[in-house]
Amino acid sequence: MNVILKNGDTLTLADGSTALQAAKAISEGLARVAAAAKVNGKLVDLNAKLCEGDNLEIVTIKDKEGLAVYRHTCAHVLAQALKTVYPTCKLAIGPVIDNGFYYDVDFKTPISMEDFQKIEAEMKKIVKSDLPIERFTLSREDAIAFMSKCHENYKVELIQDLPEGEEISFYKQGTFTDLCRGPHLPSTGKLKAFKLVSIAGAYWRGDEKKKMLTRIYGTAFAKKEEMDEYFNMLEEAKKRDHVKIGKEMKLFALLNEGKGFPFFLPNGMILKNTLVDYWRQIHRREGYVEVQTPIILTRNLWETSGHWEHYKDNMYATKIDGEDCSVKPMNCPGGMLVYKLAPHSYKDFPIRMGELGIVHRHEKSGQLHGLMRVRCFTQDDAHIFMLPEQITSEIKGVVRIIDEVYSLFGFKYYVELSTRPKDSMGSDEDWAAATNALKSALDELKLPYTVNEGDGAFYGPKIDFHLEDSIKRTWQCGTIQLDFQMPQRFDLEYTGEDGQKHRPIMIHRVVFGSIERFIGILIEHYAGKFPVWLAPEQVKVLPVTDRAAEYAKSLVQEMNEMGLRASADLRKEKIGKKILDAELEKVPYKLIVGDKEVENSTVSVRRRSEGDIGAMDKNAFIAMVKEENDTKKVF
Repeated sequence: MNVILKNGDTLTLADGSTALQAAKAISEGLARVAAAAKVNGKLVDLNAKLCEGDNLEIVTIKDKEGLAVYRHTCAHVLAQALKTVYPTCKLAIGPVIDNGFYYDVDFKTPISMEDFQKIEAEMKKIVKSDLPIERFTLSREDAIAFMSKCHENYKVELIQDLPEGEEISFYKQGTFTDLCRGPHLPSTGKLKAFKLVSIAGAYWRGDEKKKMLTRIYGTAFAKKEEMDEYFNMLEEAKKRDHVKIGKEMKLFALLNEGKGFPFFLPNGMILKNTLVDYWRQIHRREGYVEVQTPIILTRNLWETSGHWEHYKDNMYATKIDGEDCSVKPMNCPGGMLVYKLAPHSYKDFPIRMGELGIVHRHEKSGQLHGLMRVRCFTQDDAHIFMLPEQITSEIKGVVRIIDEVYSLFGFKYYVELSTRPKDSMGSDEDWAAATNALKSALDELKLPYTVNEGDGAFYGPKIDFHLEDSIKRTWQCGTIQLDFQMPQRFDLEYTGEDGQKHRPIMIHRVVFGSIERFIGILIEHYAGKFPVWLAPEQVKVLPVTDRAAEYAKSLVQEMNEMGLRASADLRKEKIGKKILDAELEKVPYKLIVGDKEVENSTVSVRRRSEGDIGAMDKNAFIAMVKEENDTKKVF
């Protein structure tokens, strides 16, 4: 039989061959790193049998989906080990998550992280046994009977809640069998490096009225070196924790009186306003106008936009003068109303409309985290209204801005194209046109991207930008969403060259995303050691004696008048203490001034993380810092 490979080549195999046998036929090296396969677009086990004309793609452990299969198999090995060490425990669910997996378990006797050593020892035995992993299916009735016989009541409940006609599959490794959709590795011996990392409580199915289970978190990697690198990154991440650094640098506060609503302190406002000023600068240059829309708008607006149907659980509702209203979770419906305030001609396009809009979203308390997950944030939104023939050029223009901004901060990034989700609205034709337009723009830019099937917005496909920070973590920030739907829902129009009414196309886009979250990312990216242009305080002048205090104050005044941010430490402390405190505050430049500096109009300069860099003429130093500030130089 013949199967079609991803590159279009035809591979001839014996009838009844499996995906693993196909991988071996391509190369033994590919077979060694294979984790699963995609047959006609569906992810399956390597043991799955192929048919004539199947489209085949071998998924390796280097692929995102392959690593997920690898980690899911490790979750099953954990479950088998738990059933061996604690035979009376009952298994709930064990999904893959970012950087690992977890398993929720009901134990008769509570366990702790001190028990991880014996659990991991049993896991290693299972891996060493290299047990084949075999898939089989059962009818609903037989599946319930099987799990009931095993006294796995959580599994029985899961089976009972599956839709009618759903295939019910199980995976068996040795004497252990688990309910699972799969796929999995061919055998347990394929696992090379894993570790249990933490333990927590979790309500069954996230319902506070149901039983609290024990959640065991773990991670797994294809190589031990990769796992070691991951844990080194976690240690470094602890040192860079933006909540800790934000408190030390007096940037923001998180108070019980406003959970999920951060308080920005004077230093934090300097940082935030500097980012906003930069945003406004580049958007004015690129032909954007800025608007501001209300924070509270009527419910019927959100019903028109589709947000009420798709997003109401995350929205704060209220009543004003007896009318149902909602605090905005997004800026776009307000932007639609601004567009409709005046008639438009094809000659007006493109209209690039930006808004630094404050939005509110009802996040669950357990999901809140510093500035990364909050209930109130500033979204650097923009909506571009355009003609169909302007789509590609406008998308390219947005990509250019995003590239410029991320490059300035030293971020690498990768791009993901997300396609139509199941709960979307609009016609197939519009979705196809929008998706193809995004693809065309990326192809013209020669920008590599991956496709994330089914993860677009409910009103259109999108391009997401995932930036990589200094310790190689990734964050999704920028996005470009092409929308054919909202102009229809709001009945937006323009007069075309033919004198007839037409519907504009629109782009939703952000660069920072949430400014608050972007600040959190920057704090951790730089470990609080901001470039001069972003630093809340750029220069600290440290007089050695009281005799130099007036000179120190004159230096501060001169720098502040030039638009720099400087202060003097006039405390009656030893100079060593002043230098140490300024280092802890992560001030980029410290100026030591004593009798000699006063006499010669010089400064003794210390640069953050470098120490003493020597004496400079005061005017030369100020000019140097001004140039670093104005050019947004990074050191």
